[in-house]
Amino acid sequence: MSIEVERKFVCNANRLKILEEIGACAGQFQFQDRYFDTPQFDLTLKDVWLRQRKGCWELKCPTITDKEAEETQGEPSKAAMLCTRYKEITDLTDIRLKLKEVLKDTGDKFSMTECCQTLTDHHGLAEMNCVSEECWTSAMNLVCFAEFTTVRRTFTLEEDGVHVDLDETDFGYAVGEIEVLVSEGGDMQAALDKIERTAKKLGVTGDQVVGGKMSVYLQRNYPAHYARLLSQHIL
Repeated sequence: MSIEVERKFVCNANRLKILEEIGACAGQFQFQDRYFDTPQFDLTLKDVWLRQRKGCWELKCPTITDKEAEETQGEPSKAAMLCTRYKEITDLTDIRLKLKEVLKDTGDKFSMTECCQTLTDHHGLAEMNCVSEECWTSAMNLVCFAEFTTVRRTFTLEEDGVHVDLDETDFGYAVGEIEVLVSEGGDMQAALDKIERTAKKLGVTGDQVVGGKMSVYLQRNYPAHYARLLSQHIL
């Protein structure tokens, strides 16, 4: 399991030129994202994001709350405030178990045993190919609330473990992302330092947080949902 540490930035012609000079393009590809939540947004209002990308499921969960960060590390640094940090879960078994944990206090009644009898066995769950998407998502009262397509160019840099994505969505938003993956329990400060150095090389300065694709999508299409996420300091 890994933690995705990421800083978003606005890409312009000058930054693209620098990126092409210091990095190697690893390719361009297109993918569709579909995001799921309950009708009451029980996941996203807890900063938990379930998506399906290229047929695979991914779950992003917060690694630590702001209050916990202050108690353990003091005030977060500028570099930390400009980055997002999410634990990435890609194993479908672990995703379902985490969702069950997150939704247990919502009052929704669901039972995965309606779909399969192997809930208590990890290996059995991994073989739940017989369970359709409609079956297990419906059992958890999850519906698709956002869907969009992205064209992505990915660059790898000389600095170990750093890559940069340039994304352009079908709803007209473009954003750059500097990303480092850290193993759970790994050196978070080293990842933040790598991102900060890369940002400086690209001429990314200032302390303004740049919105991600989902943030802008919700702002444009579901302003009420977006406003609730803002009020709870999730976006």
